[in-house]
Amino acid sequence: MSGPDAASAGMLLTARDIRELAEAAGIRPSKQRGQNFVMDPNTVRTIVDRAGVEPGQAVLEVGPGLGSLTLGLLEAGAEVVAVELDRGLAELLPLTLRARGVGDERFRLVHADALQVTELPSLPRAGEPTTLVANLPYNVATPLLLTILGRFPSVRTALVMVQSEVVDRLTAGPGSRTYGGPSVKTAWYGRAVHAGRISRQIFWPVPNVDSALVELVRHEQPLGTDAERETVFAVVDAAFAQRRKTLRAALAGWAGSAVRSEQILRSADIDPGARGETLGIEEFRAIARAQTGIP
Repeated sequence: MSGPDAASAGMLLTARDIRELAEAAGIRPSKQRGQNFVMDPNTVRTIVDRAGVEPGQAVLEVGPGLGSLTLGLLEAGAEVVAVELDRGLAELLPLTLRARGVGDERFRLVHADALQVTELPSLPRAGEPTTLVANLPYNVATPLLLTILGRFPSVRTALVMVQSEVVDRLTAGPGSRTYGGPSVKTAWYGRAVHAGRISRQIFWPVPNVDSALVELVRHEQPLGTDAERETVFAVVDAAFAQRRKTLRAALAGWAGSAVRSEQILRSADIDPGARGETLGIEEFRAIARAQTGIP
């Protein structure tokens, strides 16, 4: 690596580095797995800066790919737990980091499907990851984010890059055209905001969709227990499975009958003729609580 690009990149990967690494290892981005590799060091630094990563902080990254963002996090002084499903990428990443002087104690790789991971390794000095920073595979971005938030309470904040339309759904409020189940479930965990757009041109291959960042900060106190969350999410799933139906009809299957559904809704002080897209997280919590209180 030489020239002005290398000088500005420092320990980060340039577009040329990315292509050379991939070619040498016989790696091609997989459309099936939603892989689009970040090739611009400036964008990487912008993401790391926006995430507020601090030296010594433990960071979780899902889908590190060839290591562009991983190196950005390490450059900022963080220590990283990376979860990678692709075998070729999982084998290559530790070699890339070592070649750039990263000590093994600063990095842990989990070769697995992030949707199946139930336990994260603790880093020797930094401990458990407290933030998620990732370029999430676009085809599973929403379930990945919600799964991580549900399983790992040590992760207090997140800044992830996903399709722009996914950001719109995750940050939408009641009554919005893009409001739906993911919006409500995200609101259970914390407050999500749109954190900036990302140019298509910084990816290899260039995607045919726009990308953006979504930032989430957890509520200081959880809204409820895991069992309560499961009940609330069941209500949400039922309400949006048939979103054009009234809640009385949409929740009939979940409640056992339309009559019981109406009973529960009235007990929760919610109009049975309303639709799920008009309710916020607190209203869905009220429905779940009312259901447990009605024989």
